[in-house]
Amino acid sequence: MDGWVVVGDEDRTWTSRIPADLVSRRVRESHTGVYRAAVLPPIAHLEPVLPLALLADAERAAGLVARFDAESEGTPVPFSALLLRSESASSSQIENITSGARALAVAAIDAQDATRGAGLVLGNVRAVERAITTGELDGEAVRAMHHDLLAESAPDSTPGPAGRWRREQVWIGGSGYGPHQAEFVPPHHEAVPAAVEDLVAFAARQDVPTLVHAALVHAQFETVHPFVDGNGRTGRALVHVLLRRRGLVRHTVVPVSAGLLRDGNRYVDALTAYRAGDVEPIVRRFVAAAEHAVEHGRDLLADLLDVRERWRSLVRAREGAAAWSVLDLLFRQPVLDVDTVAREVGVSPVNAAEALATLTDAGIVVEFSGRRLGRRWQAPEVISALDEFARRAGRRS
Repeated sequence: MDGWVVVGDEDRTWTSRIPADLVSRRVRESHTGVYRAAVLPPIAHLEPVLPLALLADAERAAGLVARFDAESEGTPVPFSALLLRSESASSSQIENITSGARALAVAAIDAQDATRGAGLVLGNVRAVERAITTGELDGEAVRAMHHDLLAESAPDSTPGPAGRWRREQVWIGGSGYGPHQAEFVPPHHEAVPAAVEDLVAFAARQDVPTLVHAALVHAQFETVHPFVDGNGRTGRALVHVLLRRRGLVRHTVVPVSAGLLRDGNRYVDALTAYRAGDVEPIVRRFVAAAEHAVEHGRDLLADLLDVRERWRSLVRAREGAAAWSVLDLLFRQPVLDVDTVAREVGVSPVNAAEALATLTDAGIVVEFSGRRLGRRWQAPEVISALDEFARRAGRRS
């Protein structure tokens, strides 16, 4: 079939859960009774119809992504790991979950010392890691990504536990009392398994241009909204599964979420248009996001390579000394303690401490914890480069 479909709706009945003594009778009555929930026509065999100019833009952007991926291979800094963390932070920021680079790096070495935002972003890191290493894109893989995302923050005892399809109606916007005043009410939870199965069938296709495919898979996932929480972050992680499966990227994580974050209002508007049967806006958002991701990803890589070159001129250590390995480790993990260095570099705690002392003398790391035990060092230049990348990716509106 050519073209796309408009999301329909159906009557469902809502029983108010508001305690009688909490709000007025009028409020309870306004959130009781029939509401309209989305009904999703199948998309597995649909053919999106788009302007030729937009298809050409999508192919050009895909070429930029592929070249960026090739350029990232073999760089002397662990660029993929940095972009993975930056992409996860941007995806989380779209949901108003924020964490600076230092807080995120602290959380990576000590979960007990993580801020709430950093802990949630690390969950996003785990989900994207799952996305780029999985060989499948099926219901089980989606649930596994969602579990990685929320396992630490949404224990199995809560409603809609991590890694399970929702068992209740959800809605977007409006009031927390019920779905009647919502901006969008996703399908009833009884329809979720079939909707996901249809989405998986569409995601398996090879005949849709890759960036177009990624945009539509993401938009359909957000329309299904199969989980109680974490749908946006899981849906953006799915983009990376598809980019890997289609062979557009092989070596790195393209920070598409940073591009979407750049104009969050238009991203949300594009998802709304998609539900009305208009796929062009969400495809345009993904094309622009991919171009933005490549541009600013290259800027970040250039900044980090400049830092590394200058650092290597400052270190005074014999060839093969642990300090050189720690220097490169700092790009992946810009906050370190002795135990982390010893584990990651494979040296004794004494040698790890000596390496950190060498880098401190060179002005590369700074001890910032002020502790006598469990001291921590940071690499301010790497943290500044990552925070600047996040700033460039910030919302325009």
